[in-house]
Amino acid sequence: MRLKNLVLIVAALAIVVALAACSSAGQSSSGGKDQGKKASQEQAQKKEPPKKMSDEAKSKQVAPKEGAEGGPGNGENKLKPPKNDTLKLTIPAMKRIKNDTIPTGLGTNMKLFHDYAAVHLKRTGFPWQKTANVYIAGHRIGFPGTNSNLAFYDLEDLKNGDKVYLKDADGRQYTYVIYKKLIVPPTNLSVLKPIKGKNIVSLQTCTLPDYTQRVVYRAELKDIKT
Repeated sequence: MRLKNLVLIVAALAIVVALAACSSAGQSSSGGKDQGKKASQEQAQKKEPPKKMSDEAKSKQVAPKEGAEGGPGNGENKLKPPKNDTLKLTIPAMKRIKNDTIPTGLGTNMKLFHDYAAVHLKRTGFPWQKTANVYIAGHRIGFPGTNSNLAFYDLEDLKNGDKVYLKDADGRQYTYVIYKKLIVPPTNLSVLKPIKGKNIVSLQTCTLPDYTQRVVYRAELKDIKT
């Protein structure tokens, strides 16, 4: 009798263990599926839709036409001007701006804004001047396959203290430090004017998603390497 009871107890324990194992295996399988599904959803969320220049954005002028009539309205030269006025721009805090060629031209020159990451507006200052507002504008979205593509998309990631580097055609490097952010309407041309006693660079693009305003970051010259 005792032997029979012992056999029954052992059999019962075996059934309990088997059921527990099945339950555990089921949970593990279900959990694995849930985790895989969650990972796929997170990956899908991270994958952003392609950014494309809207027709509305294309119809809007990227930047003011030019600076003040009759010249840049800036101070005398601190250094001898280089052989030409083309600049190179590097902004470490921005993903796509590294040693980009920045030509000088009008804000109405759509070819320049199509082909280059940004354009230095005609009749605004140059970094080699004592007093200057070096006004540089670029597209938010730009055009795929060109240097304008998403060039200034992350401009608003900049913070006070971030550095901006300009290099002139003679290889001299000018280090600027971000100190101010402005949001202004397209009719506000005061942002093109120099500030007495300062050499600054202004970086401008359009607001998202409506392109109705202009975002301008200002940085002040802190160092020159010749």
